[in-house]
Amino acid sequence: MSAAASAQTDEIQVYDGGLAPVGTFNLTLHNNFIAKGVTTPAFPGAVVADKSFNGVPEWALGVTDWFEAGLYLPLYSRDNNAGWGIDGIKLRALFAVPHADDRRFFYGVNFEFSVNAARWDTTRITSEIRPIIGWHLKPVDIIINPILDTAYDGVKHLELVPAARVAYNFSSGLAVAVEEYSAFGPLHAFLPGSEQSHQVFGVVDRTWNDWDIEAGIGVGLTDGSDRLTFKLILARDLNKHDAAKTSPSRARP
Repeated sequence: MSAAASAQTDEIQVYDGGLAPVGTFNLTLHNNFIAKGVTTPAFPGAVVADKSFNGVPEWALGVTDWFEAGLYLPLYSRDNNAGWGIDGIKLRALFAVPHADDRRFFYGVNFEFSVNAARWDTTRITSEIRPIIGWHLKPVDIIINPILDTAYDGVKHLELVPAARVAYNFSSGLAVAVEEYSAFGPLHAFLPGSEQSHQVFGVVDRTWNDWDIEAGIGVGLTDGSDRLTFKLILARDLNKHDAAKTSPSRARP
């Protein structure tokens, strides 16, 4: 797949190492609409990015204070050519330093194992390795996710698809951020600049009642990027009352 195709995703998010409290189930709803995107399919029968809607419910469980297990089910999308369809499932294992939300410097790593439908990827099984490095400088957050994607076809074919976030947190609980998502291609031979994907998002985060809400608008910077993308992420703890006995709620990564 080209870098532009791999940039199209059900999940547009920078991970900050936050974990669900032990024993807490969390649901995150990822949704994005590509209003003006790449019009050429990455391969015959592929979902076309332009005017497509992509999303997935993400189910998570806090297992320990340093480990969270997750399941993305089902991944889905709709484009103007093929209509609605299921794109696969993903398993996730997130490891992070305990209580990352309260630390000045925090770190972790996320592993994802994907089983892909033929319409989403030419490779049936793929995975993601997402290191997490960040600083809570109060009121500013700086977070870097130097992500590597693999189709289990050798180290040199690992694809670099990093993400980063700089946020300002207001005392009211509102946060505004700039996020950047890129796809450079395989490590052994980056794609030409015009074929790489680079998107910059303006994002607003807010907690409302029991929901954590993140909304953003992204613009593409290269010919290989989707030009205009809208994203909306809604998250909440499903058994918050029980979790509150041992640990406070927190926003999803």
